[in-house]
Amino acid sequence: MSRLLSTCLFALALAGVATPALAQVQVSDAWARATVTGQKGTGAFMKLTAPEGATLIGGASPVAGVVEIHEMAMEGNVMRMRALPKGLALPAGKPVELKPGGYHVMLMDLKQTLKPGDKVKLDLQFELKDKKVVTQPLEIEVRSVAPMSGMPHH
Repeated sequence: MSRLLSTCLFALALAGVATPALAQVQVSDAWARATVTGQKGTGAFMKLTAPEGATLIGGASPVAGVVEIHEMAMEGNVMRMRALPKGLALPAGKPVELKPGGYHVMLMDLKQTLKPGDKVKLDLQFELKDKKVVTQPLEIEVRSVAPMSGMPHH
């Protein structure tokens, strides 16, 4: 790798900008569900693959006051949503799908209505195998329904 490219990648890493070479977790098919006026929460969904394993531990977004990792799970005969205070484990090399009715990133205390076609900034926080915490910035599209398989990755 040329010295100039190495210097540029190092500068981007210091600035907190994710590049494909620096990304610790692969993110594909990312989207957030559209909201209606006055709605204070919605979900963000995606497929995550951590080549060396990691844990999704949190996030932040300028459109939400609170970002948490949640799951939908059956408790008795009732489907309930709950936060995952220890995060979501991403086994090495195995894709983990965050989807409606399952694991998802919950955007709460929304500061605006999210309309289909809008782009939302979302910073995900991951704890790597060595316990180092990294932030991976994303920009995801707001949709009213899940994207069809094979759509472009964000």
